[in-house]
Amino acid sequence: MESIWIEYGWTLLILIGLEGLLSADNALVLAVIAKHLPEDQKKRAINYGIIGAFVFRFSALFAISFIATVWQVQALGAAYLIYLGLKNILTRENDEEGAQEGKGRGFWPTVIKIGFADLVFAIDSILAAVALALALPDSPLPLIGGMDGGKFIVVITAGIAGLILIKFAATWFVKLLETRPSLETTAYLIVAWVGVKLAVITLSHQDVGVLNEHFAHGLVWTVIFWTVLLGVAVGGWILSGRDLNKTYEEKAS
Repeated sequence: MESIWIEYGWTLLILIGLEGLLSADNALVLAVIAKHLPEDQKKRAINYGIIGAFVFRFSALFAISFIATVWQVQALGAAYLIYLGLKNILTRENDEEGAQEGKGRGFWPTVIKIGFADLVFAIDSILAAVALALALPDSPLPLIGGMDGGKFIVVITAGIAGLILIKFAATWFVKLLETRPSLETTAYLIVAWVGVKLAVITLSHQDVGVLNEHFAHGLVWTVIFWTVLLGVAVGGWILSGRDLNKTYEEKAS
């Protein structure tokens, strides 16, 4: 019995790290979507976004069986993230055009856009957590929401840890975007790549059958996904250093 709880403990630690990375992406997207708003509205929009993240992720926990079995939900999430990412990358031809486009988006349309992003990230987060938790042996705890009690506790604990990170990371990313504005492109590349991940999950669904049903959560795709994601994040961070150099040059002149 002790070996089961050790396995649960290690899985929880891995999940907290995984949820932390996904939550950082979520927080960065909140900051990017809200960045064009005035300062007071920006803070309110991000706070609404954080509340939305809490609501959607906890709702997703109690709709696990629905999310995991209905591939159309996953497909819609994939399509939205890919659209959101590519649209914002392809339409940002220059800073001035992007600024004018930003001025045309009001407070509530921005909040709605944040809400949709929160919903899709919640689906992705829960699918990733459940895929890892389902590999655990059954615990002696009773079922919760149709899921083994021990596995449910692991998933919800990791989810709460991720939500705490969103709360602190979103504010930090807002400040970071002021000094490294080109990170916005990196953020939307990450959004589109997470959309590709959901697309792979959809194509691996047993009712779709385009890919092997074990591929989406297998070692090969997991390594590919995280290698590309971290590569985009690190590359974007390095390239965004030009923003700092430009700022220093402007101050010096």
